Amino acid sequence: MDARYEFGILGPLNVTRDGVPVPIRAERQRCLLAALLIETDQVASVGALAGRLWGENPPPGARNAVQNYVLRLRRTLGPDVVVTDRHGYALNAAPDALDARRFDSLVRQGRTLMSGGEHERAAAVLGEALGLWRGEALADLPAERYRDVVAALHERRLAAQELWIDSVIGCGRPTDALAELGRLTERHPLRERFWAQQMLALFHSGRQGEALECYRQVTRLLADELGIDPGGELQALHRRMLAADPQIAVVRPPTAGGSGNLPSETTSFIGREEELAETRRLLGVSRLVTLTGVGGVGKTRLALRAARKVSASFPEGVWLADLAALADATLVARAVADALEIRDQSVRSTVDSMADHLRDRRLLLVLDNCEHLVEAVAPLVQRLLCAAPSLRVLATSRERLAVPGEHVFLVSGLALHHGVDGGACEAVRLLGDRAQACAAPVRDSDSAFELCRRLDGIPLAIELAAGRLASLTVEEILDRLDDRFQLLAARRAPAANRSRQTLRGVMEWSYHLCTPAERLLWTRLSIFAGGLDLKAAEAVCVGDGIDGADMLDLITGLVHKSVVAVDRDGRAARYRLLETIRQYGRDRLRARGDDTEYRVRHLDHYHALARSAAADWCGPREVQWLDRLRAELPNLRAALGFCLTRTDRAASGAEIAVDLTRARSWFFSSTLGEARHWLESLAARLGPEVCETTITVTAMKAFIATFQGDQETAGAFLEELRSAGPSWSQAPSVAYVEGVHAFLAHGDPACIDLLARAREGFRVAGHTGDAHMATMFWALAAAFLGHQSIAVSARDAYVADAKASGAEWACTWAQWCTGLTELLHGDPGSAISPLSDALVRQRAMDDRWGPAWALETLAWTASALAHHHHAVQLLGAAHRQRQLTGAALAGLKPLHLHHTRAKNRVRQHLQAQAFTEAWQSGANAEDSVALALGIADELLRHATTNTTPRCDCGPAM
Repeated sequence: MDARYEFGILGPLNVTRDGVPVPIRAERQRCLLAALLIETDQVASVGALAGRLWGENPPPGARNAVQNYVLRLRRTLGPDVVVTDRHGYALNAAPDALDARRFDSLVRQGRTLMSGGEHERAAAVLGEALGLWRGEALADLPAERYRDVVAALHERRLAAQELWIDSVIGCGRPTDALAELGRLTERHPLRERFWAQQMLALFHSGRQGEALECYRQVTRLLADELGIDPGGELQALHRRMLAADPQIAVVRPPTAGGSGNLPSETTSFIGREEELAETRRLLGVSRLVTLTGVGGVGKTRLALRAARKVSASFPEGVWLADLAALADATLVARAVADALEIRDQSVRSTVDSMADHLRDRRLLLVLDNCEHLVEAVAPLVQRLLCAAPSLRVLATSRERLAVPGEHVFLVSGLALHHGVDGGACEAVRLLGDRAQACAAPVRDSDSAFELCRRLDGIPLAIELAAGRLASLTVEEILDRLDDRFQLLAARRAPAANRSRQTLRGVMEWSYHLCTPAERLLWTRLSIFAGGLDLKAAEAVCVGDGIDGADMLDLITGLVHKSVVAVDRDGRAARYRLLETIRQYGRDRLRARGDDTEYRVRHLDHYHALARSAAADWCGPREVQWLDRLRAELPNLRAALGFCLTRTDRAASGAEIAVDLTRARSWFFSSTLGEARHWLESLAARLGPEVCETTITVTAMKAFIATFQGDQETAGAFLEELRSAGPSWSQAPSVAYVEGVHAFLAHGDPACIDLLARAREGFRVAGHTGDAHMATMFWALAAAFLGHQSIAVSARDAYVADAKASGAEWACTWAQWCTGLTELLHGDPGSAISPLSDALVRQRAMDDRWGPAWALETLAWTASALAHHHHAVQLLGAAHRQRQLTGAALAGLKPLHLHHTRAKNRVRQHLQAQAFTEAWQSGANAEDSVALALGIADELLRHATTNTTPRCDCGPAM
């Protein structure tokens, strides 16, 4: 595509070719183009395009109609502008061809300049960004089709206007912003940020009286329209103006600080201005800040808000590791690594992996709920701080970590004194806000203050009280406190213990406000770690006072009482208890003598879940199982940990670990090191007698070690299997692992027969999933080590099995096997499409293991087709992907052999510097799969138009 196209959506839809307008008069074509522009750099499915064209009820022939509109659009713009993909259509345009992308880029530049104090340059850049707007976004298209897009663009425009005003005020030209602020506050009267900026601009223009009048105006407006007071930023600014603070400067909202995983806030944040300021100050002078205080005092909420406030100072992002659900101290490092999205399956320790990952990164790590794991968290934090000089850690814990250099900040209850401007105290404001959300506004401020005072300003207690205002008045709740909160009412307790007794009182009160059945459910739900779904609650908690038919109503009651939180983002709602509430429920369960019974029931449920996942493996629900197992990992860990404490349950734990391996959960989540931990720990508790469980566990240990490249240990496990006697050593699971080890560790062609025998044995036993995995390795071994006839035959059998199963994960590997077989035994050019298809489908299902091998094989293909520069890029991308997953190529002999062949081949054709640059470009690619798919498209074009010299890539005999 030689012509230069530019597209505009920041106003009526606009297209130019080499600066000349291109008219697109038909509304459907304009709608189609807008839909493609919205998905720039992505493939828009036919269904998504139909939704933009016709809404929720497209006509029966919508698919064909979309194709016709695409053809017409191509006639107008040219054949190369809209490209076809197996999943839909995409726009082929330069990165800066869309005005919205140029706008975003300029805004990012402006934000960076502002953070560096270059306000004058920032104002110019942001003014250029705002100048790209030509009116309301997509103003000439049907509003109902693009309401979501227009709203998002509009919000980005308003955010840019806020930044521009900040920069203008910051460079000493406040009067230049006043006219725009007058227009913005009139058009967006409830956007408090514009009012704060208007107050600042007036103040810095010497018009202090008008600035204070501006505050009174917005206060009246918010009270009349929403029944609320101004937010914290406006109130703080007003107080400083009343005090004639000479240091008043631009108060900027937090800006994005790179990547991270902080959750979005779901309720308003009330007060805490002083605590936020102190936390931010401490993070500036200390590399480790620990927020301590009683449970329910708001340590987590304060930490997350403070982390957002300082996020702009951490270009590598702010990352949250919530340790509340973790019971096993040996897994602390693994949990933190998971939160940091470090995928390492190598033999080295998780701590070493984290230290290497963080060494050169400037990021903030938030460790939440550390109190029950202090002895494990403290040395980990110390090691990471020593290894990573730019790392900052913000921890929350009821107990300090006692790490050298730690700054401890004690978080108290919300303030009970009136604000500087005479408004309500923070605690009463929180009560009023949460009561308003329950449609039960607080009417008597004196009674509300007394309630908050008697609750010691503890946010959790106040929020629970607000939840009861739907059925009780504040006065009635006050009357019940002496009866329900005896510990809370007792003021003779020593000061050191008062906070803990206060929290216990809050929990007692909340507990007694529940119905008897809700109380039972609360205590039983405390068994779960992390979260649960309705089926799990029914399986574990029903009986002895809880009727299964009442479960949904009981959980709903606990949700309404703020005891249980609900997450509706997934396929099914998931429930969780705040850690403080869960611990209280667990204490109650222990006091009733029911703890062991329900831990056993919890174990039995997750034992059955893992067994069902393994039995259903390689079926249409394969991906759903993988997603579900990932969500249930905290509960599975809790069940496995319980089995380590009970010799009579060690076999159950071992079976769970085995079934998770059979269902590929450890592979899918890139946690092979954890799989090995559980298998080896539980195997040590099984006893000396040989049985089916010990044989299967040992086989899985050998299997995992083989994939980690730890072939010496894998060989030792195999010797254990061989010494178990002929009746066991001939089992399909043993033949399977023997075959996999012979294949990957030694490249021995004898593995082909071993895997074929294992395949048949699994089929006879009715183990469909295991039979499929044996078929996969049989086909791969035949491709790498066999002759063409056996390779093609095995490949065809594997592809047929995968298609018949309807299993998406299996089908992606069948595609990879197809490409591999074509490369080694057929036409390398024919390998490109199946390998690309495998990558697309693996990314769609968030497979973190498969892309490493598809990228590697695509690199071999490019090398065989003499596209040496592309081959090196792909080798670099594959290397990076293996680093993320911890796979050790050197321990996988057939793959390592072909890797070495391809690497040596391209070195013969490229200079050392060109090789290094190409390798680095692949290894540093932001999206390695996108890079690979782009290269694959180019290889396909050359394969269909040119006759390229081909290199021998025969099997590794």
